[in-house]
Amino acid sequence: MVHVIDIADPADPRLDDFRDLNSSDRRPDLPGGKGLVIAEGVLVVQRMLCSRFSPIGLLGVDRRLGELAGDLEDVDVPFYRTSADVMAEVVGFHLNRGVLAAAHRPPASDLEDVLREARTVAVLEGVNDHENIGSLFRNAAGLGVDAVLFGAAVADPLYRRAVRVSMGHVLRVPFAQVPDWPRGLNILRDRGFQVISLTPDPASAPLAEAMTGDRVALLLGAEGPGLTEHAMRASDVRARIPMAPGTDSLNVATAAAMAFYERIRTAP
Repeated sequence: MVHVIDIADPADPRLDDFRDLNSSDRRPDLPGGKGLVIAEGVLVVQRMLCSRFSPIGLLGVDRRLGELAGDLEDVDVPFYRTSADVMAEVVGFHLNRGVLAAAHRPPASDLEDVLREARTVAVLEGVNDHENIGSLFRNAAGLGVDAVLFGAAVADPLYRRAVRVSMGHVLRVPFAQVPDWPRGLNILRDRGFQVISLTPDPASAPLAEAMTGDRVALLLGAEGPGLTEHAMRASDVRARIPMAPGTDSLNVATAAAMAFYERIRTAP
């Protein structure tokens, strides 16, 4: 059972894992610092508890402790119970969700392990907006994508905002790094994946026609520049999502959701 510890002093060092969450240089979730993973809110904490990210402690108000009581029965970590005002002073802002959990980052997942049973994966290049990363993981979870893979220049998926926007699904959907980008895409191809670059280029094939593989890797680039030419040359086919005249692109998370749905609709 979780150990409830009442704390009234915001300077208590036991709360340091949750301190200054909005500070650009002192955040505990910085990979170069403590490198902690922070879950916000009851639902995201619940998803952390069901993931490979094992909490080392929780901070929250009494109401949230009550809501999580059933989930914490077998959790042998401290729950630091405090007031909303003390919590706000610790984290640096008022937290409406009323509860946080902190976990260490586990070792990076092995690409081979992630691919072994996967049939549909998303592969990101240059996606450096944390909200887009979070939305993309939420879409991946909801639309049956087996894993998200990272090429070059992708934002940290375990940044607090990405975890929050994903509704905790970044803690559950497997992810891994593709080495030697973009030549590492050959690893996917060697394992039977059809590698598809998504592009707004009107000369490319509609996605529904291009997506023919039993195993599919969907490449997505950053908004604005999109995928690099090197990445697209390393793919098997370039494909587009048909759009109305006068539009040239979609938000990357929106484009990903449409591609994931098209995969469900046309999967062999």
